[in-house]
Formats: sequence, C-alpha cells, structure tokens
Amino acid sequence: MLNLSTLLEESARTFPDRLALVQDEFQLSYGELDQLANQVAHLLRIRGVKPGERVALACPNRWEFPAIYFGILKAGAVVVPLNILLKAGEFEYYLQDSQAVAFFCFEGGHGLTLGEEAKIAFDATQSCRDFIIIGDSLPLSGDRFSQAIRQQPTDFDSASTLESDTAVILYTSGTTGRAKGAELTHSNLMLNALVSAQLFNSSVERPDRHLVTLPLFHTFGSTVQMNAGFALGATLVLMPRFDAKLAITLMQKHAITFFAGVPTMYWALLNALDDSVDLALLRKNLRMAVSGGASLPVQIIEDFARRFGVNILEGYGLSETSPVATFNHPGRVNKVGSIGQPIWGVEVRLVDVTGKTITEIDQVGELAVRGHNVMKGYLNRPEATAEVLENGWFRTGDLARRDADGFYFIVDRSKDVIIRGGFNVYPREVEELMIRHPAVSLVAVIGVPHPSLGEEIKAVVVLKDLDEAVTEEALITWTKEQLAAFKYPRIVEFVERLPMTSTGKVLKRLLR
Repeated sequence: MLNLSTLLEESARTFPDRLALVQDEFQLSYGELDQLANQVAHLLRIRGVKPGERVALACPNRWEFPAIYFGILKAGAVVVPLNILLKAGEFEYYLQDSQAVAFFCFEGGHGLTLGEEAKIAFDATQSCRDFIIIGDSLPLSGDRFSQAIRQQPTDFDSASTLESDTAVILYTSGTTGRAKGAELTHSNLMLNALVSAQLFNSSVERPDRHLVTLPLFHTFGSTVQMNAGFALGATLVLMPRFDAKLAITLMQKHAITFFAGVPTMYWALLNALDDSVDLALLRKNLRMAVSGGASLPVQIIEDFARRFGVNILEGYGLSETSPVATFNHPGRVNKVGSIGQPIWGVEVRLVDVTGKTITEIDQVGELAVRGHNVMKGYLNRPEATAEVLENGWFRTGDLARRDADGFYFIVDRSKDVIIRGGFNVYPREVEELMIRHPAVSLVAVIGVPHPSLGEEIKAVVVLKDLDEAVTEEALITWTKEQLAAFKYPRIVEFVERLPMTSTGKVLKRLLR
C-alpha cells in the first residue's frame, strides 16, 4: 500500500499543533487540515465516488485546495487539478476527457469568472454528477463546500491504494492535438516530493516557511512546495494571486525561508524593492530560492543574489516527470544558466533523431528521462504514450547539451511551446481557435521575447480577403473571449503569406 496522503497524515500525527497553512489572517494546524481532508473523503464516499474515479479541482491558492486535494487521495480517487483561468469550453473538454464524476470549483469574483464558466461546463458534461462550489459570496447554483462537509466525521481510514495506482492526472499538450492527461502514480509523486525535500536540505527540526505564489493546480507548486513542504511539516503561506509588493510584505511578516518561482516572479520581486523594504530582514530569513519553468537571465540571478543574499537554484522538469528531473544541487558547484544534474534515482541522457544516445560533450540532442518520476502514460492514449515512452525513457522534446562536468543546458524547445509568465501556451490550440474566425484564412502562433513575461504570444494571420474590415484589436478581443487569459495573443500581424517548406509546413523559425 502507498497513498500520497501519507505526507499529510504523518505530519498531522507527529506535529498536530504545528502551523500548516496561513491565508491572510486564517490559519490551520496540521491536525486541523488533516481533519478537513478526512471530511472531504467522507463526503466523496457518501456521494458514491469509488476508488480510481476522477475528481476535478479548480481552485486558487486557498486553504481549501490542499484539504480537497488530500481528501480526494484519502478516498482512493484521482485528483484532476484544473487551471482557474480556463473558459467553459476548455473545462468541458477536461471534464469529459477525464470522465470526472465530481467537480470542486472556486466561485471566482474580482474579475475571475471561474464559477460561471465551470458551471456551464458541468451542465454540459454527462459523467460529472456533483458540482461543489468553494466560497459563499456569489449566487451560483450548486452545493456549497462549507455546508457539504460541515456534518462529516473528522476521522477516516484512507483507501489502500497501490504505489502504481494513478494519484493525479495533469493535463499537458504538445504542438499537435488536444491536451493529454499525464497519469502520475502515488509512487511518482511521493518519491518526487521526498527527493525534493532532501535536495532542499529541509528538516523537521527547523521547518521551512514557504511563500506559495506558484499555483497549486500546477505541478511545480503542488510537488515542490505543497507535497515536499507537508512531508517535513513546513508552514505554507498562501498567495491566491502573485503580487510582488504583497509578496515582499508577506516575506517580512512571516519570516519566509523558502521561495519558489518562475523567472518573471524574480524579475518582479527585484523591481518591487523600495525604501520601505527591510532588506536586512529578508536576507536574514531567506535561505533558499528555487526557479523552474524557463531559463533565468544571468542578470536576474546576479541581482537577486546581491539584493536578497541567496543564489537562485534552477532545475528542470515537466508534468510527465512529476515534475523534478534535474536540479542544481545545494552543496555542489553550480552553474548559472544550467538546469543542473539528475536528481536521486533519475537518469538523463541526450539522444539523436533515431534514439541513439549522444555521448559527445556539448553536442545538442533531445533530452530523455528515466526513473521513478516518469508518468505511467497518457490517459486513454496508448499511441501518444508510445510516441514518448520507450523502454522507460521519456522523450521530452526539449533540446539540450551536456558539458564536461555533467551539467545540462536547455538549448531550445523543439515542441514550440510558448512559456508566458511561467504558463505553457500551446500554439496549435490557439491556431485551431483563430482559424475558425470568419475572416481568417491561415494563422501561425509564435512566442516573441518580452522583458518581464519571458515570451509574449503573437499571431501571424493571413486574411481570406485582404480588404477585410477586421482589425488587429477586434481579432484579439474575439480570441480573448474564448481562451484563458494567459493563452490569447496580445500581438496580431497581418501578412499576405506565411513562409513554408515544400511540404506545406509553416517555417516558424523564420517568423520569429
């Protein structure tokens, strides 16, 4: 038996009174959080949710997220975390593809239409039986989470899941087809959390205080901060939405020792420093800063070390690898711009187009990963799984090189994924939507450099009629109404033709 919920349960047994979560002025101890997760598990049982069935969860960084996440695991069900910025059609696809039987969803508010979009999707999905609303402010039809768990018992015997059973399904995508659900097992996520905690030199005697600005619905935040943090009884200070000035205020107020973020967050923190900030206090408390999602500019690394007093350690991973695969290990010599070396129990190699291993120093090849962190496959997609998994090796699609010291450096992303502010944007999905506009004949979506976001989304469009009255602003607005906020293009350029190969493939490198 192995259940990922053990991470919470062990800390609740060992440190029942230790502070687990802080959200604004609301606090929960480990004992209280575990009891809430037990109530969620009871609720799922009485609603008829069986072990192995999938339960969707769309919620920002609030205390309800870990309570529901671990409650689903305790019941033996599978967590399907969903991005809170999705629109109705996107939610509907994920609910149907995962065959989710229940859906916990935050109501939204302050410009976030999450609850309304999710309810439309729920009503259109036959497999989903229960829609449970997190929050009590907005008038939405459905069960309220606070009321649903109120009368549930606070003790629960967690389901006897196997280490090979699926614990979480994370949706990810390449440049072709729609998003695929990566099935991550209890073993995948348990080991990745424990290895991460070991990497970060965390301890139960001196527990870290994390500022959690990374979304918990994303694998980076859920594994590196929530799961690894709970494993050693850390305190998680939750930020529902990243704001650099507020982040610095919270770092000072709660004596934050651990910060994890994407490059744009570090850029924003540096730009938020002013005379009101007690840099000496920040430097005294902060012991570790971790980055992933995209390469950090050297200038930001140097500036952050100078101002905050710690070196940012970079790593590499994907949803399919739970996520951490490589890291710049503390206590070793590290290299700026590198994604580090493989973590414990994980192998990394470079391969050519035929799959043959590349042994030459500094020769570019596709990064392949094998180990306890690699997913069991894509949900109900054996052909897509076979394309990326061979003899246990996961082909990442990312191009890298290895230096003489065994450090890996990402060279390019062969999948053309755009990383905007730490969020992955898949051009094919945006292109498929935009080409449905009555004025659009052909479109290619690319990422272009952006000073704070890393990349911005640009659509290069061929109109059906060159005299068409549609404007760039109108096309952007039309796309914005149908895609999550991080996906729609902010830049549109009209051209007469797109550069193509002889086989009709768009040459995006020329567009860039």
